[in-house]
Amino acid sequence: MTFTDTLSRPTSTGSPVAGTALDIVIPVYNEQKDLPGAVTRLHEFLAVDFPWSATITIADNASTDLTWTIATQLAGRFPEVRAVHLDEKGRGRALKRTWLASDAQVCCYMDVDLSTDLRALAPLVAPLLSGHSELAIGSRLSKSSRVVRGPKREFISRTYNLILHGILGVSFSDAQCGFKAIRADVAQRLIPLIEDNNWFFDTEMLVLAQRAGMRIHEVPVDWVDDPDSTVHIVGTATEDLKGVARLMKGFISGSIPLARLRAGLAHDSGTAAGRPATAPKGLTGQLVSFGLVGVISTLAYYVIYLIARLMMGPQISNLLSLLITQIWNTSANRKHTFGLNSREGMLKHQASGLVAFGVGLALTSGSLWGLHHWAASAPRWDRGDGAPGGQCHRHPGALHHPPGGHQPGLPARGRPPPPLLGSFPGDPSHATIGVRPGRDHSAGATPCLRAPDQASSS
Repeated sequence: MTFTDTLSRPTSTGSPVAGTALDIVIPVYNEQKDLPGAVTRLHEFLAVDFPWSATITIADNASTDLTWTIATQLAGRFPEVRAVHLDEKGRGRALKRTWLASDAQVCCYMDVDLSTDLRALAPLVAPLLSGHSELAIGSRLSKSSRVVRGPKREFISRTYNLILHGILGVSFSDAQCGFKAIRADVAQRLIPLIEDNNWFFDTEMLVLAQRAGMRIHEVPVDWVDDPDSTVHIVGTATEDLKGVARLMKGFISGSIPLARLRAGLAHDSGTAAGRPATAPKGLTGQLVSFGLVGVISTLAYYVIYLIARLMMGPQISNLLSLLITQIWNTSANRKHTFGLNSREGMLKHQASGLVAFGVGLALTSGSLWGLHHWAASAPRWDRGDGAPGGQCHRHPGALHHPPGGHQPGLPARGRPPPPLLGSFPGDPSHATIGVRPGRDHSAGATPCLRAPDQASSS
């Protein structure tokens, strides 16, 4: 591959100022019609409404029309504009070349049609210039975004991002919006790991960044679709799906070298800032982690329920056990399955988990209610000595009455004890108290709870 850069010309006026805050790259291919107006409009915006120093880089992807000629003319006209020509097509290739060669603190790119409202540029790059985040993206799928586009593109975009969430476990909302930024120091480490040189470049960059533990800032944007866009939707979608399959294979096999990137991030910013550089696992790892969290939650529910039953009725015990384990389950999956360590989005995720809690509560509470109303004669937990486990059995002489009346502390024969907190008719707390068959029937015998019909039969 060969390239031509106006920066290499001794007489060029297109050299960006050293130490520039932002370098904006506009990849173009046969855009002789839109390029002059887009660059002029962007240049005016930067001069009037943008608070940091910025340059514009026009990256020509082997155009066959007058795009390169116009690009060099613009570079000669505006001191803040430069032009780069590549003899091979590919947006990803153009971004690799320009971002790695930039001397700005932050690099970004936007489409030549300027579909994204430029007022979102400052919110996009501010977290990167401050060092808070490593990457930033514009999102057309945020609830507060304002987007005008056809139903076909809307469907394809949402379907694609749904695939990314389901297969690769990503947390960012919009991988395809042509409005992204990256810190220059991060680009030097991340970009060499990106294989794709075309449209999948964006997605691959974001997925690798997330799995390396980098922080990705999202900005809701106002976006108007360009009806004259030259992007081939079907071909791009096919290429993206192939890229997703390649990444999934790489994560499962471990062939993608993320360990080096994580180590560098932890050394530079993660550990120093108190932010652990953890990342979600591959699809197989996520499934294993999700399963382990589920098993631990189930066991924890069982233990908490048994302990709670020593003090309260089954319905309250069930509610308490489910609530505790559901909150823990959501937190554990956020951290260990999906690699989310910040508090951002935590309340939203917990609220989603409480929906599952409601379903589980309805099922388990309904089961308990059905058990106590339709299977009232079923054996119950031992409650006489404060320890669960022993079951009562039908035994003619099970009920004990010491001489001189009933056993102290126990109700008289045939009179049920007062109900426990959260119990209802048919609950074990309404059963008659007796003793286990085969045990000593003295005053010190251990009573157990049995269904009312068992007591009456004795």
